[in-house]
Amino acid sequence: MAKTRTDTKTDAAGLAALISRAQADRNAGKDGLPPVEQWNPPYCGDIDMEIRADGTWFYMGTPIGRPALVRLFSTVLRRDEDGKTYLVTPVEKIGIRVVDAPFLAVEMTVAEENGHPVLTFRTNVGDVVRAGPENPLRFVTTGETEQLKPYLLVRGRLEALVNRAVTYDLLALGEEAEIDGENMFVIRSGGEIFPVMDMAKLEAKL
Repeated sequence: MAKTRTDTKTDAAGLAALISRAQADRNAGKDGLPPVEQWNPPYCGDIDMEIRADGTWFYMGTPIGRPALVRLFSTVLRRDEDGKTYLVTPVEKIGIRVVDAPFLAVEMTVAEENGHPVLTFRTNVGDVVRAGPENPLRFVTTGETEQLKPYLLVRGRLEALVNRAVTYDLLALGEEAEIDGENMFVIRSGGEIFPVMDMAKLEAKL
């Protein structure tokens, strides 16, 4: 069984070392991001770090107030097939907690290419992502009120939850389309069609 980091001094020392290694490797991959998908380090336990649903990062129960540090950590995030999210360096893999999605989409711009809409999103940690075949949107409903929550694939298996204000703007771009014989409310971007929900269900909500 892997050792879980619970000692405060160990956590602090491990965090400082992780920062140092991440800084050294952060420009090693595409778009200045470390090639975390290529690394296969040993699992070294969990660290007391959590990403809350509103995108705020906490370390040992305290918000990380330095945006540059949050951005640095975000570049070495990886979500593995086990469904867990890790901070990954070439020499170690450390588990962290993610309440919802690791990123938050906080801004959207709408453009047109070859007569088709292209939606580009900015995340709270500075990623700029175009929704399309490689970065799809997906929509889920949760809770007793069936709250609609859009997610955008940012990289690897890591997604950004679209915040509420941007969700309103996103849904304003929706239209009706037939998919597999069903009338659906959809969003278009980058030549792709992303189903939101069945039109009959949408009309029932209105």
